Amino acid sequence: MFARTQRLMLRPGWIEDAPELSRAIGRHEVVRNLSRAPWPYTLGDAQAYLARTVGRGEIGFLICAIEGGTSRIVGGIGIGPLGDEPHELGYWIAPDAWGRGYATEAGRAVVDLARTLGIRRIAARHAIDNPASGRVLRKLGFRPTGRVTAYHSLGRGGEVQSVEMEQMLGECDLTDPCDRMAA
Repeated sequence: MFARTQRLMLRPGWIEDAPELSRAIGRHEVVRNLSRAPWPYTLGDAQAYLARTVGRGEIGFLICAIEGGTSRIVGGIGIGPLGDEPHELGYWIAPDAWGRGYATEAGRAVVDLARTLGIRRIAARHAIDNPASGRVLRKLGFRPTGRVTAYHSLGRGGEVQSVEMEQMLGECDLTDPCDRMAA
């Protein structure tokens, strides 16, 4: 699956992307805000990530910026299960691409795709000490749930306090799991 925006190509990752991916994500200021990426992030970690089997119900892309006729990896974005959440949005942007609106642009495309696929609710969270991510999520239409929880970050090697957010994409009914979060 692919998605195209004005400035970005969202595409699957291929094993050939491993060196570029490891350079893009392999910065502590990126990995420290992710739950599943280890620190230090190595070429082997990128190869393992790209070789993994994508689970049922997962949507995942590399974010590639189209600049001057070339394409480069500037991030990653996806929706997949995490903990009790069947559909949680996660993303990262390489530091040299921060402040350009890429996370918001890619996020809009992925939220629209989720809506098209019939996903009714998307969860998200951001570390309390990463307010920039909270601003991106609010631009995408996410709202705080009022809960602050901890998650384990491999990059930090411990628990991180986070603000939980959600976005309703469709109507929920009493049998829908999204109903538990709407109350």
